[in-house]
Amino acid sequence: MTDLHNSKLQGAYLPVEKFRHDSARWTNNALGALLFSKEPFVSSDLNAVATDLPFAQVPMAALDVRSELGSICEVWAADGSFTYGASNGLRYGHNEKILFGAIQLSEADFDTGNVADGGKTPLQRAAESAYAAIFNLTDRLKYPDILRFWNYIADINGHSHGMERYRQFNMGRHDGFLASGHKVTGSVPAACALGFAEGPLTIYFLAGRGVSPIAIENPRQVSAYKYPDDYGPRSPTFSRASVVPLGDVDILFLSGTASIVGHRTLHAGDVIAQTRETIANITAIVTEANRMAPRARFALDDLCCKVYVRNRADVAVIHDELRRLLGASARLMFLEADICRQDLLMEIEATAGHPLEFSIDGAETLANVML
Repeated sequence: MTDLHNSKLQGAYLPVEKFRHDSARWTNNALGALLFSKEPFVSSDLNAVATDLPFAQVPMAALDVRSELGSICEVWAADGSFTYGASNGLRYGHNEKILFGAIQLSEADFDTGNVADGGKTPLQRAAESAYAAIFNLTDRLKYPDILRFWNYIADINGHSHGMERYRQFNMGRHDGFLASGHKVTGSVPAACALGFAEGPLTIYFLAGRGVSPIAIENPRQVSAYKYPDDYGPRSPTFSRASVVPLGDVDILFLSGTASIVGHRTLHAGDVIAQTRETIANITAIVTEANRMAPRARFALDDLCCKVYVRNRADVAVIHDELRRLLGASARLMFLEADICRQDLLMEIEATAGHPLEFSIDGAETLANVML
């Protein structure tokens, strides 16, 4: 079994109670943490490890195969000595190689006359500001290589100011990339964008120094940054996956992946068919990642998957289909979330190649599993 403390980047998915109980073991290697829960909590729930540990709550319920609600803690950790800090509303932690950061912004703070006069919506301006703050930090601290973005947006499928909110977010993200001198096509970071009912715009990320991620596209799909204008004034800014070489290992960050072929949604209303199509896309991405990074040898049954489910009643059938397609060893965590397109019922993101502790309570017992 791999020692978590002997690797440059590790992940963990734990019940909050286990994180609290074992907090001492994270004292010297936690970069940052997330809490997926609709339940209120106090800051000591997640920063018991270190007073300045960066963390954020995402108001999504964790689900098991019986569709029961719960809370899950996601932790990113590494070796070495750590620095924690805060800048422009962004909390971060880093060692010499890896930076974790999280930012949460209220749209109400951007609902001003100046923003409206500039022709932007509050969500658009919040997204632009968040990315400006992130890139300012990565430039200042000299972590230029973005490994992965996670974006969580309130009412992602809703409409305001005459436009779907996900499209507003894409416009703001696009502007934030360009204003900071970053490309919006080609070699762009892996990412996802999911929705919850209400709360602040929440973005967290991992960045590196001298690691040169390899952007991966899916031959079954149009690259997201090349979507036609039908999907909004600005295309989504992400690659389908990235492979990150860290020392003698390669880590896979697979972006949010759904039942889309070309640029169109398939199997509207059929959650099992969407699950199968999603795995067909993931299979194609993993194959392409192995072609681009031959030493990696990623496999479907190595994946740690976050499975976002629009309707909690669908969890059991999605779980059974994923077990059939991925095998018993794949790690599956289910979250109740709105997907970026109204006709999508589920979406999967995944990682592989790094040590992983996965001890989520539920129908399956997967305690302290390491990749």
